[in-house]
Amino acid sequence: MKKIVQNILFLVVLVSGFTFTGNAQRIKATASLDTAQILLGDQIKLFLKLDKPTDVSVKFPVINDTISEFIEVINRSGIDTFTTDNNEIETLIQTYYITSFDSGSYRIPNYWFSFNVGDIKDSVASNSLMLHVYNMQIDTTKGPTDIKMPYDAPLTLKEVLPYILGVILIAAILFFILYSIKRKKANKPIFAKPLKPKEPAHIVALRELDRISQEKLWQQEKYKAYYSEVTEALRVYIEDRFDIRAMEQTSDETIEAFRVRKELLNEKHFSNLSQILSIADMVKFAKYKPLPDDNNFTLVNAYFFVNETKKEEKINTPQKPENDQEGEEVVLK
Repeated sequence: MKKIVQNILFLVVLVSGFTFTGNAQRIKATASLDTAQILLGDQIKLFLKLDKPTDVSVKFPVINDTISEFIEVINRSGIDTFTTDNNEIETLIQTYYITSFDSGSYRIPNYWFSFNVGDIKDSVASNSLMLHVYNMQIDTTKGPTDIKMPYDAPLTLKEVLPYILGVILIAAILFFILYSIKRKKANKPIFAKPLKPKEPAHIVALRELDRISQEKLWQQEKYKAYYSEVTEALRVYIEDRFDIRAMEQTSDETIEAFRVRKELLNEKHFSNLSQILSIADMVKFAKYKPLPDDNNFTLVNAYFFVNETKKEEKINTPQKPENDQEGEEVVLK
């Protein structure tokens, strides 16, 4: 019985050994360089590669800032993973950027990768490498030469754009300051709304006469207010239309101004205006009580005066060419 138990234990150990040996044979560590020959200070890549089954956990070696006394590590990447053979084999790669500043041939040692297969811990080593570092070859037969100055690279738009924008901004600020001072001296606001186009004089006058007609002041026996508003509408119209300062003149002075400048009004329009101003002065200053017909005709005559003396707008109509003759009439027999 004891012999049977010993045989069973021997078989278990033997099978476990074969399994571990099989997994170990599938784990392979490799070190490589993108080039083995460099000049002083050149940078090259050192690759550490490990092929292993996906169910095996491994630990990469730790490489410090120097590989040896003459080889320095400048930078390192993370570990990249690639899967092959139906997701059963993984390839892990880590890249190191190395350089050397001393000429000679230097050995890069092999690195050990530790791994676990089940409860068994082991490690596998990479191959070692040789790095050859050379000096720059100098031609001593030509003698000393002058040191070449560095070339000036041309300026790009990206480099000068901040300066251009800065100059534009400073110019805009200076212009705004000077503009503000000028407007302040002239007692004008810095920012002003654009003025609306001025309405024609007859449009303003007719709108005022319409308002007066709708208020019906004379029907309420407010004769003085009625005639004051009618004459004021006419005086504003005269000042804007004929450039006569009627708002500052008496009725007689306004009539006299038109009498001097006879070309402004014909006799009918002159008589019409004189009648309106005369009745208005009698109502306002002589307490004259006008008849209903006087009130009505005053407003009608004001409308007539504005409409008959308004400045006509010129309308450009295409003229018919002189050589555009009508076709001759043809009698069909």
